[in-house]
Formats: sequence, structure tokens, C-alpha cells
Amino acid sequence: MLAVLICMAPINTCSSAAASTASMATRPPSPKFPAIFVFGDSTVDTGNNNYVKTLFKANLPPYGENFPDHIPTGRFSDGKLVPDFLASFLGIKDDVPPFLKPNLSENELRTGVTFASAGSGYDYLTTRLSNAIPVSKQVEMFKSYINKLKGIVGKDKANNIIGEALVIISAGTNDFVFNFYDIPTRRLEFDIVGYQHFLLQKLEDFLQELYELGCRKMIVAGLPPIGCLPIQMTAKFQIPTNRKCLEDQNSDAESYNKKLAKLLPELQAKLPGSKLAYTDVYEPLFDMINYPQQYGFVEIKRGCCGTGIIEALFLCNAMTPICRNPSEFLFWDCIHPSQQAYIYLANYIIEEVVPLFDK
Repeated sequence: MLAVLICMAPINTCSSAAASTASMATRPPSPKFPAIFVFGDSTVDTGNNNYVKTLFKANLPPYGENFPDHIPTGRFSDGKLVPDFLASFLGIKDDVPPFLKPNLSENELRTGVTFASAGSGYDYLTTRLSNAIPVSKQVEMFKSYINKLKGIVGKDKANNIIGEALVIISAGTNDFVFNFYDIPTRRLEFDIVGYQHFLLQKLEDFLQELYELGCRKMIVAGLPPIGCLPIQMTAKFQIPTNRKCLEDQNSDAESYNKKLAKLLPELQAKLPGSKLAYTDVYEPLFDMINYPQQYGFVEIKRGCCGTGIIEALFLCNAMTPICRNPSEFLFWDCIHPSQQAYIYLANYIIEEVVPLFDK
């Protein structure tokens, strides 16, 4: 069972929801975006995998435990994800639907959707294992979306919406976990620096494609502290009473993030009219790990679902006991952050990253 889960591991990704929402009143006005578009992996997939033949699904209890009406929507958490909170905080809409959801209303399409797929990554090898929708294919879904949008609002209005929309991109963790750490396929041809450059080239190509399709305002997330994911500690056979973050994997994530933060302004200079903003998810999450009491967390080394060290995907199911208060857990399952962690992360982006689009 553990071997199966390790073969299917990751993700990624600042106190109560009410307090976080209340703090919005003290923030400077956010720029207005007509829509939000989202690409990436399980950190931003609000349910596309419900409509894909893959084991990477979260459409059964206890997922969605804290979502309105306790509905398991396909989000890999107990509630909402960062894109949902961003859309809400920015006044776009309450949550972001998956593009593959049947019968989306015209208003849902006008205001944006997510094309993300749990288990996805920039490397095509990543989705060979998960059978998720690779980031490269998410671009094709976006092209289909553009045609639908033009049919609703007309070509000129559609182009304006796309150009003014906020685009969120969050991926990369699965690439390292699937292909370099737990199943080291890419280690046969790359060292860690070489693989980082390989993924960053894939990301650069992806951003250029989005730019050519009209996107101009893009936020790109870095990697989380991968070595602190409960599943990664479990993969190293750490005993439950003495679990520590894996320093080598965290160091790799930090060096990748530095390269990404350097790449984005360089690419922006080549794409007239674009704004490419880096968002750090490593430091906010690492701060929660180092100072959990400041965020109201009592558990940071295991998830709320089951034992919290191996349960995710189908191993976190209706028969699995969950913790009494998910908001006190940094992680919901052994891979994915809880809704409470996502609230903090969304607030960080609103306060530190979104204002960059005013400049």
C-alpha cells in the first residue's frame, strides 16, 4: 500500500477564515481583473480530474469536509483552494470551477475557470504515471475555452477579458517527486541542476504559449518545501515519532525557486506588455512549519486524514477517520495542505504579489 502511494505522491503550497477575510478591509484596493485562469496540478485543480480516467481523484468523502455543504468537489483538501480564495478576495466570484465540468454557465465561463489537473507537471513523463492532463495539454483546453468565450461575448470582448485576466500557474512538485526523488527516472539523464533547467525551459515555453494566446498578467508559483511534505518523510521510512523535513529536497526546491525568480523578469522583458510575477510559496509554508503556534496549528508533520503519513487519494476515503479539527493541521492528507493553510497562502499573494500589477 505504501509503495503504491509513493508511486503516486505530490503536491504543494497563511488564524481563521473569518479573521483573514476581515483583514481585507485594511488592505489597499486590489486591481480589478475580469476573470481568473488557472493552470497546474492538484494545488489548483478544483475538479477537472473528476472527468479524467485517473486514480488521482478527490471527489469522495472526506475530501470537501469543510467545503460548503460538505461536498467533495474534486479539490484535494478539506475545503477551498488558493484560486478560490483569490477569486473571492478580488471580487471575481466565490470559487473557480473546473473547465471540464459539464454545463458551465456563460457567467462562469466569462469570469474564468481552471484547467489544472492533479498529478500534472511540466515534464511529460510526470503524467505517464498519473494519467493526468499535462500542462502542455492544458494549453489546448485553453484554446477550446477561448473559442467558447468568443461565442459568448464576441472576439473583441474575449480578447480584452483574456488580456486583463489574472493567470495563476502552480506546478513542478510532481515533476521532482515522480521523476527525480521517489521514482528517479530522470536521474538517469540529469543531475539536479540539469533537471531544474529542463523544467524551467518547459515552463518558459508554456508561458510564451499563453502570451501568444493573449494572456498578459501571470503569477507563477515556486515550489513548496518538498522535503516537509508528510509523504516525503514517509518515503524515507522515518518513524512517526521522529519525523524531520528532508533538507536535501528542501535545498533543491530553494535553488529552483531562485532560478525561477530570476527567469521571470528576463522573460517579461522579451514579451511586450506582459507582467510575470513570481509568488513564493516556500517561505510562507516554511514559516508555518517553524512557528505553527502563530498560525493556530498543532500538527505540521502529518495530515488530518487517517494516520496522516500515507493517506491521500483513494487511501483517504469515507472509511478513513479524520482529525477533529482540520484547521489545526497544516496538511489535510499526507500530500496536500489544509484549507486553513491555503487561506494564509492566498492572503500572502493578495498582500505581496497582486499589488505588483498596479505598477
